[in-house]
Amino acid sequence: MDHANLHPLLEAVIAFLLVVGGAFSLIGVIGFLRFPDFFMRLHGPTKASTLGVGGLLVASMLWHWGMDQPALRELLITLFLFVTAPVSANLLAQAALHLRLRSKAAIPEDLDRR
Repeated sequence: MDHANLHPLLEAVIAFLLVVGGAFSLIGVIGFLRFPDFFMRLHGPTKASTLGVGGLLVASMLWHWGMDQPALRELLITLFLFVTAPVSANLLAQAALHLRLRSKAAIPEDLDRR
């Protein structure tokens, strides 16, 4: 099947997912570069970039399905990414806490400090 034979609605959904995935990836990179300390920078690659790469992989999966090709690779990559990204972020945060890495974030006023 030629890519010219894809249904226009499927093409629109794929284009939307590519734009959204690219936007989330860009936001993740900007957050990684602009945040001042490790704990804040951890959110960029683990939250926004995971959604960005997930959107790109789902768009690729839909394109392959539209071409009547199996898309098992993209499905496995997406599942692996969504399982490993939170685990690795948690391990990085625990290591930083263990090393007593200080954060530049302000302590909330209503925090009970006992």
